[in-house]
Formats: sequence, structure tokens, C-alpha cells
Amino acid sequence: MAYDEKLAARIRQVLGASRGITETQMFGGLCFLLNGKMICGVLKNDMIAKIGKDNHEKVIALKHVRAFDFTGKPMKGIVYVGPAALRTSKDIAKWVDMGREHVTHLAHRRRKQGADRRP
Repeated sequence: MAYDEKLAARIRQVLGASRGITETQMFGGLCFLLNGKMICGVLKNDMIAKIGKDNHEKVIALKHVRAFDFTGKPMKGIVYVGPAALRTSKDIAKWVDMGREHVTHLAHRRRKQGADRRP
């Protein structure tokens, strides 16, 4: 599968020189990771956005957003965002920021859980 190179370039522009950002081929497209955890990506002409399970029901109701069903089974916490919802850099930044927030929240939660386990 191919992915929209222009959309990938626009995401790179929004990410700028952020620390900890890497890119990897995934799902037949391109994914952007923060410290090894996916925040967003591009598959065909859609953006893949990691939103977290807590936000799923609210976000899936938005226009031009649909469930990430790459394997045939919808996955909670990740969505496809159609091109019509990605017209401006601000639109893209909204999804990138949501992915960053999710990854940061996961890292914070893991650190906190690890602290709770110590004697």
C-alpha cells in the first residue's frame, strides 16, 4: 500500500524539530512515533490518529472520522481521519497533539504504576 507523501510532509511540518520523534513504515503506510510510541500516521490518503480509548466515542462521532479497522476488526483508541478534515495545518496539529497527549499520558501512568509497586 502507498501513502500520501504530501500529507506525510504536512505532518512533518507540524511536528517540526520535536525531540523524540521518529518515523517508521507500519500498516503499509508511514507512522510517526514519540519515544517509540505511535502518535499518528498516514495510510493511503487518510491520517491515522492515536486518540486513546477514553476519547474514542467522542472522536468517532466527528465528521470525516471513522474507526481504524485495518485488520477487519475496529480498534478502540485509533481512528482514520479523512482528507476533508485535514485542510489546514491547524487541523493536522489537532490530531498530532491528541496523539502526543495520549502517549504522554501513557508514559506518566506507567511511571506512576511503577512507583506504586516499589516497597
